Amino acid sequence: MAPALVFHWDVNPIMMQIGPLAVRWYGVFFATAFLAGSWIMRGIYQREGANPASLDRLLILMPLGAVLGARVGHVLLYDPHYYFAHPLAILRMWEGGLASHGGAAGILIALYFVTHRAGSPSYLWLLDRVAIPTALGGACIRLGNFFNSEIVGTPTSGWWGVVFDRVDPLPRHPVQLYEAMAYGLIFFGLLWVYRRCRMRDRPGWLLGLFLLCVFSARFLLEFVKTPQAEYEAGFLLTVGQLLSIPCILAGISLLVRACRYRHR
Repeated sequence: MAPALVFHWDVNPIMMQIGPLAVRWYGVFFATAFLAGSWIMRGIYQREGANPASLDRLLILMPLGAVLGARVGHVLLYDPHYYFAHPLAILRMWEGGLASHGGAAGILIALYFVTHRAGSPSYLWLLDRVAIPTALGGACIRLGNFFNSEIVGTPTSGWWGVVFDRVDPLPRHPVQLYEAMAYGLIFFGLLWVYRRCRMRDRPGWLLGLFLLCVFSARFLLEFVKTPQAEYEAGFLLTVGQLLSIPCILAGISLLVRACRYRHR
């Protein structure tokens, strides 16, 4: 049964265009995530007196690692047959196609190089604190997906259903907004924990909370999300859920480790 009132979404992914230059909503949200994350990390570095030289490396390598990791993850995990047949399409990132699990792996690699030099904070110290703006970045990216009318939800008869006119005429779960709200709440929760707790007594605590909360939310919301990989048809779980399980387990392990460290 279709809802009596239906909200139609047909926003142009291009916010503005000046000649050949197109400014896309997705890029605006990505830039917002980067700027907000930079501001948050500068505040953390100043608050804890960390070496500012490593912050400069962080602000260069982390977004680079996130984008490259997310793109490679999408190519390898979600549509390898298409991209191996059309390798030049890998470079067309403005068409969409970034995988959050790949982005997480790219961030892990980038932060390793940030902390590799003398005078830099420890790897786990940095991961704990980077988890805070990363959650906010995830919310911004999902808003970008919503404006792109991509990663849509399954059909619904609920009043909250959204018809993505650029996809089809069916009311669907606005799962991008569900994820954006979930990641936004996680961001504020992590920020509250950081301000209230002594993080040096709990190394790995924030990262563990991030992994557990973000990927648990991702796992649950996959049930109302359309399949993202063609080859996952017939799978009991989606590719996103399968990739989220190790992250959830890693989060639990870090939380247990942090609790034991505190009681030493």
